[in-house]
Amino acid sequence: MRQKIVAGNWKMNNDLNQGLELAEAIINLQHEIPEDVHVIMAPPFIHLADIHRKVKDTRLKISAQNCAEEEKGAFTGEVSASMVRSTGSEYVIIGHSERRAYYNETDDVILKKINLALKNDLYPIVCCGEKLEQRENGQYFNVVREQLENTIFKLSSEEFSKVILAYEPVWAIGTGKTATPEEAQEMHQFIRKLVKDNFSDNAAEDTSILYGGSCKPSNSTELFKQDDIDGGLIGGASLKSKDFVELTKTFS
Repeated sequence: MRQKIVAGNWKMNNDLNQGLELAEAIINLQHEIPEDVHVIMAPPFIHLADIHRKVKDTRLKISAQNCAEEEKGAFTGEVSASMVRSTGSEYVIIGHSERRAYYNETDDVILKKINLALKNDLYPIVCCGEKLEQRENGQYFNVVREQLENTIFKLSSEEFSKVILAYEPVWAIGTGKTATPEEAQEMHQFIRKLVKDNFSDNAAEDTSILYGGSCKPSNSTELFKQDDIDGGLIGGASLKSKDFVELTKTFS
């Protein structure tokens, strides 16, 4: 069944002590999180092992924000999927719009990362979404379809069953702009139809699709009550423990 998920992407924020303090604050509020909501925190790489030790006996799960496209070797500064898994992390975000925009990650690179994540027993949170000009000129459906065709639709049904999808309109990332609930629902419904056409009715029904893009407690209720939105990939609001936990309570 589709899971309700709130995943917090901390991005490049918080030193190690600050990260541990934030994790502790969220742990202290976990009794407020509804039983049917799954909560994932994605801190920077250097936090993963220490935060996992804090949350391993709680309901909270840990994700990396990225992994390398190679298995191992002379790739200075990179962190492999197996390294991520060794920290206790169960998830990894792949294909975030910032990785595509700032580090020129292509669909081919993203597919390599997805395959390595799956090989190392990680659940990939795979992102897709259009830029502002693509939204304005009506290309957004074609852009998202191509991103998915070049990546997750190359997986087997069994592999795909471990994938979480996240739709994040690039024009709403860190800008304060948010897709209207209707715009977000329209794209989520489109993505679910693509999953159905490429895999099966069951796959479409079982796949969680998250919305990412300036999602916060003030707008999450309207977003999360849409039929095809199963939660959020949260940026700024995930850095405030009370806001982050409040988001988990806004499912209708």
